[in-house]
Amino acid sequence: MGKSERRLKLEASLAENPGDTFLRYGLAMQCLQEGDLAEGRQRLRDLIADHPEDSIAAYQQLAQSLLDHGEIEEARAILEVGIVKARLKGDAHAASEMEGLLIQC
Repeated sequence: MGKSERRLKLEASLAENPGDTFLRYGLAMQCLQEGDLAEGRQRLRDLIADHPEDSIAAYQQLAQSLLDHGEIEEARAILEVGIVKARLKGDAHAASEMEGLLIQC
C-alpha cells in the first residue's frame, strides 16, 4: 500500500521545516492512521525525545497505540512519564486522559 497524498504533503512540508513540532506530530499520526505503526511510533518517540516537556499529546498517542496492540508494559511506562509532564505543564485535561488509559494497563 502506498503513501496517501496527505502523508506525502506532510513529508514535503516537514522536509522544508524539519523543526516544526506540529508537522512532526501530524506526520506521526498520519503514519499510525495508515497502519504504519513502526514509523508512526518512532516519530512519536523522536518527538518526545527532542521535546519531552512540550510533547504531551505524543505521550498519549504513543501509549494509546501500544495499548491498542497489547503492549501494556511499554504503554504503562510512557503514560507514567506523560502524566508527570502534563501535570508539570499544568495540563490537567491531558493528565486525566492519560490516567484513564493507565487504568487499562
